[in-house]
Amino acid sequence: MSHFVIVDGNSVANRAFYALPLLSTTGGLHTNAVLGFTTMLLKVLEEMKPTHLLVAFDAGKVVFRHSEYTEYKGGRAKTPPELSEQFPLIRELLDAFSIKRFELEGYEADDIIGTLTRQSDEQGLATTVITGDKDMLQLVSDHVKVALTRKGVSEIELYTANEIEQKYGLTPRQIIDLKGLMGDSSDNIPGVPGVGEKTAMKLLHQYGTVEEVLAHIDQVSGKKLQENLRNNVEQAKLSKSLATIMRDAPVEIAVDDVVYPGYDPQKVVDCFRRFEFKSLLTKVKGADDAPAYAEGADSTEVDRPFSYETVSVERLDEYTKKLCSPMSLYVELDGDSYHRAPLLGYALACDDTALFVPVEVAERWEAFQDWLADEQQIKWVFDGKRDTIALQWNGARMFGIGFDLYLASYLMNASESNPSLSDIAAQYASVSLASDEDVYGKGAKRAIPDPQTLSEHVARKALAIWQSVPTIQKELKQNRLEELLSEIEAPLSLVLARMESFGVKVDRERLQQMGQELDRKLEELTEQIYELAGETFNINSPKQLGEILYDRLGLPVYKKTKTGPSTSADVLEKLAPHHPIVETILHFRQLGKLRSTYIEGLLKEIHPKTGKVHTRFNQATTATGRLSSTEPNLQNIPIRLEEGRKIREAFVPSESGWYMLSADYSQIELRVLAHISRDENLIDAFNEGMDIHTRTAMDVFGVAEDEVTSLMRRQAKAVNFGIVYGISDYGLSQNLNITRKEAGEFIERYFSVFAGVKRYMEEVVEKAKQDGYVTTLLHRRRYLPDIKSSNYNIRSFAERTAMNTPIQGTAADIIKLAMVRMKERLEQEQLASRMLLQVHDELVFEVPEDELDIMQKLVPEVMESALALNVPLKVDVHYGRTWYDAK
Repeated sequence: MSHFVIVDGNSVANRAFYALPLLSTTGGLHTNAVLGFTTMLLKVLEEMKPTHLLVAFDAGKVVFRHSEYTEYKGGRAKTPPELSEQFPLIRELLDAFSIKRFELEGYEADDIIGTLTRQSDEQGLATTVITGDKDMLQLVSDHVKVALTRKGVSEIELYTANEIEQKYGLTPRQIIDLKGLMGDSSDNIPGVPGVGEKTAMKLLHQYGTVEEVLAHIDQVSGKKLQENLRNNVEQAKLSKSLATIMRDAPVEIAVDDVVYPGYDPQKVVDCFRRFEFKSLLTKVKGADDAPAYAEGADSTEVDRPFSYETVSVERLDEYTKKLCSPMSLYVELDGDSYHRAPLLGYALACDDTALFVPVEVAERWEAFQDWLADEQQIKWVFDGKRDTIALQWNGARMFGIGFDLYLASYLMNASESNPSLSDIAAQYASVSLASDEDVYGKGAKRAIPDPQTLSEHVARKALAIWQSVPTIQKELKQNRLEELLSEIEAPLSLVLARMESFGVKVDRERLQQMGQELDRKLEELTEQIYELAGETFNINSPKQLGEILYDRLGLPVYKKTKTGPSTSADVLEKLAPHHPIVETILHFRQLGKLRSTYIEGLLKEIHPKTGKVHTRFNQATTATGRLSSTEPNLQNIPIRLEEGRKIREAFVPSESGWYMLSADYSQIELRVLAHISRDENLIDAFNEGMDIHTRTAMDVFGVAEDEVTSLMRRQAKAVNFGIVYGISDYGLSQNLNITRKEAGEFIERYFSVFAGVKRYMEEVVEKAKQDGYVTTLLHRRRYLPDIKSSNYNIRSFAERTAMNTPIQGTAADIIKLAMVRMKERLEQEQLASRMLLQVHDELVFEVPEDELDIMQKLVPEVMESALALNVPLKVDVHYGRTWYDAK
């Protein structure tokens, strides 16, 4: 059966560029867009099996639409040179694949695709258009589908007329009318001011087309909307015209000219070698020098014949000679919880030699145990923290980690959190590697496979590490991330390993007592709620609660859901001033969550042997570089609530007579903002040692220090912290319960005083649009693929992220650096004190009484000197018998 696939070349290349980290060959060719494009192409060839195939490109910047509207696409930022230089490489790639490509001067790829889909439609030929551009949905018909790329280009979402109807309630042709009304900022199509997607769809559901909407302006609800439509009749018609894809462009090729004959494997392999796409070589079948297929392998799981050896006790002397440095090491565990998971085996690799070491053999192989513990024997590992802890819990010791692939991959693209070895191998290694889920199964079906499957799977992991490390080392260097890995993340992983293994003691009896106290309070609150409601009901039932609040008490409805008026927390907060029952319900919910999540949750996590919780610090999950914690999550204990803060009473020293000591950075993100923005007023305020919120209130309201009221300071504080997160006038109005206009004026006054901050916000967004990413002071990088999105909300979120990440990410880097330095100083000073926890900007220690004086000086000294800024870092230190008392 015939199948015509048309690829929107510019759209797919652009999305691939922003989805992948900036990769380059050893010769300096940037290739991330080419790699993403190639991956998509291979998927298309395998899954769609096209009989006809074409890639359409834009021919130039000036097209026929500019004669209608000179500002067409006028708002677009200049294409980054790192992307521009990849288009010739993509064309070279298509030639290697024998795929036809076409472009037409004065026209866009859209018009070529529009014309060819009309032809294929007339011939009844099944056609799929692959693009990242929603405008293409207008081309959908009985024979034409549109596949929109998602997650960069790794996934596609297929649209037929039925899907468009379900999602928008429109026909494909009405997509043009939608753009005519709402416009499109990415193409600089103006649309009608004040008309967004929601309003545009509502109008089209009523009237069908732009022309019919304009013919019925007087019947449209809303005076402002009527006025906007009346004043922009011609602009709406022009916008619809600009959004209409041409279906009869003078295209010189026809559908019959793009029959796809398949490709010459050798040409593709030569191309992949030139671009250094090592991991894709195994996908090419039949080339003379491509990696061969494994006998009987599935076409998606191919690689050169893979061989490995299982180490036996009888031949230990022989295998001892194969231990070398560097060498890759993988430690296989039975499950994810590496504080408790038993070992299933080890694998080692050097060059293309892989060894599997069963646990019982490893225990008897003295030379291997010595190699593991020898700091001079360099190990390349996947996740050093995991391995160190797991081995320690199983009575073994490992030193000499020379490269941590997990952390390196995270630094290359922090948005892809918690990278798996199989994902990394797919990009960097030539050996194929199944995911653990494929080998072990999932959930209740999870089981250890037969010995041969297990040993081969683990051996493949070691070889994947060995093959991946050299390439990713080069990329780290190119992206200036080497130092961040070697000076902060890698040594920090060992600091965290020590903290996790040691754990923090929890007083079980105190927790149980707190649970009983919360039960009593919950009973009291339940009685109060029943009394205020005038009847008993299930407080945890949204339906019953809604009936009480809205039907019985007649409170205003702010938001509706499918099942009725909402009872969510944000709605209840708005309802609080209307009736005392609401505040009581909110308190009831907070205490209920405390009881279930933190009291019961913590009790479950206390290790039966140690009497401690061994929280896992996740080093590669947040895009900003912040640590998070799980099993249990100690970052989210709600300390603003007194009952929540009291939970810290259960965290106590592990030794009798010792103290808990807490050291907390004061306003670290605002201090980083002062440094990065170089704002003189902000810098002066910190250098003078003033309370920053009071100083902000003085400057913004134009009053003396003694005239600053508590309300002024509270508003200044909300703006100070809001600015760090790119807060909008709407966001600030919600925080302060003031009008949007007042909030906007407040932000304006702030920026007039702190002009450097405003300049920074504008510059960092502009630079992010040029580069596709932002960096912290220590070069941590975060890619922002949505920074040029045509969707206002998505783009705005990316812009706020661009403003915030350098600040929050630098603050994360500072506390990480402080932890590494703190560990070094504790060892230098030969102190018994231990670092136990990191929570946001706070470090928690347990300290013997005779070290309290020195620790109160040493901890702030190390933390405040972690990174030199042009404002001082300040640390507050407190101690007590429990973590709660250390505040």
